[in-house]
Amino acid sequence: MQKSDEPTAFGVFKPVGHVVMAFPPDANVSRAEEALRRDGLTASEVLHYAPQEILAQAESQLAHAGALSSLGQEQNLVKAHRALAERGYHFLIVHAQDDKLARKVAQTGQRFGAVRAQKYGRFVIEELIDLPDEVQHAESASRGLDSQGVAGEG
Repeated sequence: MQKSDEPTAFGVFKPVGHVVMAFPPDANVSRAEEALRRDGLTASEVLHYAPQEILAQAESQLAHAGALSSLGQEQNLVKAHRALAERGYHFLIVHAQDDKLARKVAQTGQRFGAVRAQKYGRFVIEELIDLPDEVQHAESASRGLDSQGVAGEG
């Protein structure tokens, strides 16, 4: 995946076969990137998005989202990512086709401060970092953001 060629479904971001991780402003995203590369991932498999890049991406996609994007969690997650980016969160998007690699990527991210990690499958988006007292909403963007359980979020 390249930043110039972001995969979408119904107009919103859906990087199937990737893990999307969110890092708070005080986390060391660079060290997480270095660790992932030491684990054998290439530069093209680990993309770093600054908060302003996620904000621009989210605004554009939400403005052009198709009606079907609100049926699943894709639109909800774009809104959640936008809310985190507004608070200065950085994101790593990592190519990880299989479950074993996806879990390893999430564990590495968590070691360096990632608070969210989602593995995007074709039909399911799986949370890879458990949050205490997390309340997930039904699969509808109109029912709220799942990012409310992140420390200091709400």
